[in-house]
Amino acid sequence: MSRPRGGRSQSRFDHRPEEELLPAAQAAALLGVKRATLYTYVSRGLVRCVPERGTKENRYVRSDLERLKARHDARAGHAAVASGALRWGEPVIDSSVSRVGAEGLAYRGHHSAVTLAVEGRHFEDVAELLWTGTLPVTPSRWPSPEPSFPPPELAKLLSRGTPPVAALAALVPLLAARDVVRFASPPEQERARARSLLRHLAAWVCVAHAPARVVRALKEPTVAHALACAWNTRVKRAPELLNRALVLCADHELNVSTFAARVAASSGADLYACLSAALAALSGPRHGGACDRVEALLAEVGRPERASDVIHERLRRGESVTGFGHQLYPDGDPRTPPLVEAAQAIRPEATSVRVATAVLETMRAAGHPPPTVDFGLVMLAGALGLPPGAGAALFAVGRAAGWVAHVLEQREQGHLLRPRARYVEANPPGTG
Repeated sequence: MSRPRGGRSQSRFDHRPEEELLPAAQAAALLGVKRATLYTYVSRGLVRCVPERGTKENRYVRSDLERLKARHDARAGHAAVASGALRWGEPVIDSSVSRVGAEGLAYRGHHSAVTLAVEGRHFEDVAELLWTGTLPVTPSRWPSPEPSFPPPELAKLLSRGTPPVAALAALVPLLAARDVVRFASPPEQERARARSLLRHLAAWVCVAHAPARVVRALKEPTVAHALACAWNTRVKRAPELLNRALVLCADHELNVSTFAARVAASSGADLYACLSAALAALSGPRHGGACDRVEALLAEVGRPERASDVIHERLRRGESVTGFGHQLYPDGDPRTPPLVEAAQAIRPEATSVRVATAVLETMRAAGHPPPTVDFGLVMLAGALGLPPGAGAALFAVGRAAGWVAHVLEQREQGHLLRPRARYVEANPPGTG
């Protein structure tokens, strides 16, 4: 029996190109069932299958198989549930900071992130919402901090081409060393420390190549204005649109960097250490590094007329196209359209915007998933004339608000995040 019959045939063949597919034997082995049982799952709409071109066999979507296995394992005990949950599985931590669902992303469960961004709510207000659960009635005014040390001193330790996120990762421990009362602070003091820290993150993004701008940026009235000053953008609406990006990035539930921050917080680490852990996780190519790969893709395309050739050649080689398809948003990442629309509205003639638009149209015409927020950030950064690495830095500065919120929440919950490992024999004796 090679192809299951019956059931919801329309849905069982739908899948995203980047989803991994397994042959029947591997799929059945992963579930620990016979092939006949696998075909039953397909007919019930629990597992999608895709006909393999030129054969009578099917391939099965790995994410569906793993999700089904996690559900079955749940009946066998908590260990299996936890193991599956750490791989895009079931929720494992209670949180009131944000909610991701079919209706989109909501901060504190009731405030649409997209609505807050498009309506122009200040990033500072959104950060206060995430930290306290209450959206301020009047705009928040955060005090301008003084530099803890001369910016050129840090610049001397960095190469001129150091990416902004790497510069921030170097900055945060130095700020910590200058704050001798940072340990075990009450929540209100931690929120004051967080306001200062976020202002610093925005102002120091330029330290590697333009340290003289840091002091000016620290004096700007908002985080968005500080970024515009640090990057010296000439676009009049830059602060407004940078604010939009920051709000859209402010939190996204239990992503990799946020989980790292929570683990550090559960150990009793200070706020700077928690954000350093988050920045370290963000640096990985499968998280914050996605923006850098989108930049590389657009640089490879170079001209709008090359978009189709470059994309199709990548797909022919079996390579993925970074910045498209999000596992939590099968119908499209709702954070992306406001960024794409802003980029196309302010500088539609810019080469970077035209190239990005051509890539979007090529992917859409080929039936691929919609773009993620990473693509939108890079497209907006290009429209504003920002330097390489700005997309990832925007993500980091915005997400820092969420990191702080999760650190505060983890401390309130008060328990240590310490999962157990299930030992498996990596190389049994006599088989080496």
